[in-house]
Amino acid sequence: MSETMTDPMQGDLTAAFARCFRGNDGERVLAHLRRITIERRPAPDCSDAELRHLEGQRHLAAYIAQLVTRGQLGS
Repeated sequence: MSETMTDPMQGDLTAAFARCFRGNDGERVLAHLRRITIERRPAPDCSDAELRHLEGQRHLAAYIAQLVTRGQLGS
């Protein structure tokens, strides 16, 4: 999430994410992404590779949610 808002395309991008994920379907998709990534609890015996993979998925899901929120707020 190191991308800054100084990029002139960022405003257009956040608006596009907000449009893509608006409405009931968008909310369902975001909730599903949250459930399978951010809320997922790996088994205690999972491998380092599995943990790293999950953290990458969590990062992407959080980044998408952040762009949607920024687009909804118009920032």
